[in-house]
Amino acid sequence: MKPSLSRHLAKPPFLLAAALIAALFVAGCAVSSKPKIQPVPQVDLQRFMGDWYVIGNIPTRPERNAFNAVESYTLQPDGTIATRFRYREGGFDGELKTMNPVGTVVPDTNNAVWGMQFIWPIKAEYVIVDIDRDYQLTIIGRSDRDYAWIMARTPEISEASYRAAVTRLKQLGYSVDNLRRVPQRWPEAPAASVRP
Repeated sequence: MKPSLSRHLAKPPFLLAAALIAALFVAGCAVSSKPKIQPVPQVDLQRFMGDWYVIGNIPTRPERNAFNAVESYTLQPDGTIATRFRYREGGFDGELKTMNPVGTVVPDTNNAVWGMQFIWPIKAEYVIVDIDRDYQLTIIGRSDRDYAWIMARTPEISEASYRAAVTRLKQLGYSVDNLRRVPQRWPEAPAASVRP
């Protein structure tokens, strides 16, 4: 059964804005002349689940002034991925913002490409373009090379690891002029408290 339009219109303005941004993501991909971004060969979904601190990003509009940003994933029985993106707006004491898109693995991608749905029926492209052997550091990209996320299991990583991630983005065809180091200061709360 399709969700009614009135149900979406009743959502808070912030969530509607996030949904519109997701729509723009997909529209951008549809007209892009850039080559598809290369995902990693395979992702172990169970190992990928859990909390990821956003260390750096080329941000979407809602994230431009995010602090303590954390993305959390939970694999559901139906194979979808419940997602919770949580951050403070404008400072460590800023308003808490949360988004809850649903991830769906794209078939025949070995779990490395997802559609991230903020509002039915639109799914934004989400590509795992890099992940270390221990599943402690990952990079999420898009074929448009417009947005990207460097994420880790800890709120801080070494400068060498960060520089290597930036180099990897450049290798993937990104300009990193708008790359932002996301301020992280913990403990704000135990990381487990941000899980969906």
